[in-house]
Amino acid sequence: MTLQRKPSVEPFHAMDVLAEATRLKGEGRDVISMAVGQPAHPAPMAAREAARRALETGRLGYTDALGIKSLRQAIAARYRTHYGVEIDPARVAVTTGSSAGFNLAFLQLFNPGDLVVITRPGYPAYRNILSALGLEVVEIPVGPETAHALTPAAIEAAEAEKGRRVSGVLIASPANPTGAVHSRQAIAELDAWCADRGVAFISDEIYHGLTWSGEEATALSVSDNAIIINSFSKYFCMTGWRIGWMVLPEDLIRPVECLAQSLYISPPELSQHAAEAALGATAEMDAVCAGYRQNRDLLAQRLPELGLPFAAPMDGAFYAWVDVSAHTNDSMSFARRMLADIHVAATPGRDFDPVDGARFMRFSYAGSHAEMESALDRIGPWLKSR
Repeated sequence: MTLQRKPSVEPFHAMDVLAEATRLKGEGRDVISMAVGQPAHPAPMAAREAARRALETGRLGYTDALGIKSLRQAIAARYRTHYGVEIDPARVAVTTGSSAGFNLAFLQLFNPGDLVVITRPGYPAYRNILSALGLEVVEIPVGPETAHALTPAAIEAAEAEKGRRVSGVLIASPANPTGAVHSRQAIAELDAWCADRGVAFISDEIYHGLTWSGEEATALSVSDNAIIINSFSKYFCMTGWRIGWMVLPEDLIRPVECLAQSLYISPPELSQHAAEAALGATAEMDAVCAGYRQNRDLLAQRLPELGLPFAAPMDGAFYAWVDVSAHTNDSMSFARRMLADIHVAATPGRDFDPVDGARFMRFSYAGSHAEMESALDRIGPWLKSR
């Protein structure tokens, strides 16, 4: 008997590019990666010291499924000091990276076949996780006409086209790959629209702390309806520690806790201690952000000069979303060729936009300034030689 297997999800091409870059590095090639959102800076010194102390005690084990109390309190305190928003620490759920947060939210909020709205272009893991869970993804294109933000009118138009109502709306601000930032007003309009219709509203705020232009508004500043997902990976440079958090409406705390108990037992205790210490490292992280800003300024000048115009303003995160249509109609092949020829890795747009992505690429500027300069110095002559 042949087993009936579910179709696999689309590969995350950025990770495939990273794998090839790693292979070339293993061969001794001088590879510069602008492919993934991997900060060049290590975790904050305070986080590393906290982890060292925790390892010395050797008493690392299971914690409460939603995280240790002191970390949840510290995250709640950050909302008070950073945003002026008071939240009950009981609403904070510590997760094994933001990825676990998305899994928990999607499993708790939706049933197979439900329609869930995301933006196009957008982070591919949204689409892939939702699809793997049997949910129907509705990708709504965003562009300059709406400041690259999602609007209630666009959602209603998508509902009319589908002939069904949506069950969930997911936004990211700042967004990956565009760097677009939803204003407080745009978030408030989406939140009110969702609340009025009983639609789940999820706000991905993983790139908070990395906003260069416009407002950095948490959805918690407009209401308590939204499910907030965040992480220590980006601003705090802790990608490999796999530690994130959610802020939940009160009625979802216990249901999400029950799911987390069975799916993950608990977040890793070592990473939780490190994360709590990281929250006090604002001065160190602000210095890191100054480096990103310097990289951003460099790319803002050099990429258009090289014939790679921006398809969205770099208002947040650490990505440049670039139009490569003057050079190729296949950004996947373009990315492979660039890596093979000059050992510069960037991400093809297919990851983020399955419709128009062949015209675009994403360049990450989370690396060192010297790496960014070297990469651009390689790209210029290479483009001229094509």
